Amino acid sequence: MTHAPTLMKLDALAAGKSGTVVHIAPTVPGQLDDGVDLARRLMELGFVPGERIRMLKRGLPGGDPLAIKVGNATFALRRFEAAHISIQPE
Repeated sequence: MTHAPTLMKLDALAAGKSGTVVHIAPTVPGQLDDGVDLARRLMELGFVPGERIRMLKRGLPGGDPLAIKVGNATFALRRFEAAHISIQPE
């Protein structure tokens, strides 16, 4: 029996954990504007399907911003930005 891969949003990944980008969604539930520009920006930064990422650290309090390593670069994203990125955790 095969299992479907477990997907999660990047904003839910725990600090110190890694995963692979699967999809960038232009909109997320509850968002008022269309996030096409944000999705494009995230892809330009390197958040593209198949790319390995690592959650380095979460800010305190509230977990904002998130420090995320993509390739050889490190980026700070807000949780609402990271919610656009679907990943498969390792």
